[in-house]
Amino acid sequence: MPALILRLLFILSLTWGIVWSADKNSLPHIILVMSDDHGYGDCGYTGHPFVKTPHLDDMARSGVVFNRFYASAPVCSPTRASILTGRHPFRVNVPNHGHYLRPQEITIAEKLKEAGYITAHFGKWHIGSVQPDSPTSPGGAGFDEWLSGLNFFDNDPYLSRNGEYIQIKGAGTVITMDATLDFIEKQNGKGKPIFIVSWFPSPHSPHLEIPQDIPNASTLYNEQRLGMKGYLREITLLDQQIGRLREKLRSLNIEQNTLLFYSSDNGGLDQKTSGGRAKKGSIYEGGLRIPAILEWPVRFSPKEINTPCISSDLYPTLLGIAGLKKGEGYLPLDGTDIIPIISGKKNKRTAMGFWHGFRNGQSTWNDRIIKALSDAKNEGKPNPYPERMLKNVNVFESFDKQQFLGHAAWNAWPWKLHRIQTLKETRFELYNLVKDPMESDDLIKKQKKRVDTMTSDLEKWQQSVLNSWSGRDYSKKN
Repeated sequence: MPALILRLLFILSLTWGIVWSADKNSLPHIILVMSDDHGYGDCGYTGHPFVKTPHLDDMARSGVVFNRFYASAPVCSPTRASILTGRHPFRVNVPNHGHYLRPQEITIAEKLKEAGYITAHFGKWHIGSVQPDSPTSPGGAGFDEWLSGLNFFDNDPYLSRNGEYIQIKGAGTVITMDATLDFIEKQNGKGKPIFIVSWFPSPHSPHLEIPQDIPNASTLYNEQRLGMKGYLREITLLDQQIGRLREKLRSLNIEQNTLLFYSSDNGGLDQKTSGGRAKKGSIYEGGLRIPAILEWPVRFSPKEINTPCISSDLYPTLLGIAGLKKGEGYLPLDGTDIIPIISGKKNKRTAMGFWHGFRNGQSTWNDRIIKALSDAKNEGKPNPYPERMLKNVNVFESFDKQQFLGHAAWNAWPWKLHRIQTLKETRFELYNLVKDPMESDDLIKKQKKRVDTMTSDLEKWQQSVLNSWSGRDYSKKN
């Protein structure tokens, strides 16, 4: 009878979304999976007319679907930095792709280790070095184990395994999941919760990877959309890897108390299915809105979340889950704990700031660089890329007041204010995202009072971001 009562309580907890666990003191395993350039509308569950994502679709039926989840930036490296720090990317020295996360930042991997987690990073890194002794490597950022690439990679990639350079045959996305599954298998039953960041290189160009175990996979989607066929194939491939991961968790009987989160790093490549205006690289909705699903069966029943959330929210959310309360020593965060939103206790959140175009990106050629590092080591030659150990992470710039170049936006739901500053002019746009999700009806002349308030809030936030970037958040000794 007691077992039956416990089972009934568990079923009710799933039905009502109530927090319940057989052992309330047990920390969940946490796995953050992220793709590279997967657009919001490029999933079966988000309504794509033909792309095949059966595993993401099943995850959406079983988990928490975020209908309005945003990347902190419309390109890759900055969003990755936001996930690891909970802060806007400018604050942490990652204004665009290829820039390095400052070692002074306190990453979520470092914090979760304090709570007893064993940590790992697999796949694309792109916010630092993968050289063995660099404080900007995954190891320097708090990951106990890592198999990582400098940027996107495709078939037969060169990677760094804990600082050892290797080439692995096969599709890069499959290799990333192979390493993830091996780590889960190795750590299972050792009594420590695991934290894994698994960042796929797909569906980033050049789109050479193809799905597995599908007849004529190399011609999949040829007839439907010729210009996007490689991109869509890689979405199906990454979906297959999600399926492998979920099956592994079930086979080890650890899926109930595993928090699995999937998202993209920025908007997609196809403007027709981006979920908004424009696509990757833009501060309009199509460049920021991304697919996002959370599964944590012991904690949350299937549901949809319409309240806007952002990638920087993951940091404070995971802190709360691990019992790590924010206190002295924490740097200012842009994210917020979204567990109350998922639990239904809140349906609003504070405004979100976005900013892009202030600084250009920096090229990072994964295979070329890692192969050169490997060849130099094997031949006893000097490091060919010593500057890539740290780049400019210890350079603290001074910014002029009101130096707000680029495209910024302030999302105070449902209102979104755009501030676009060039060397010649500054202009503003205002949209109501509920009534006008494609941002086509500019209300800037009809909402003067609202525009004034939002402009003030946005510019105060921008100044705060620049203050952080200049190093003011760190202690004097740093």
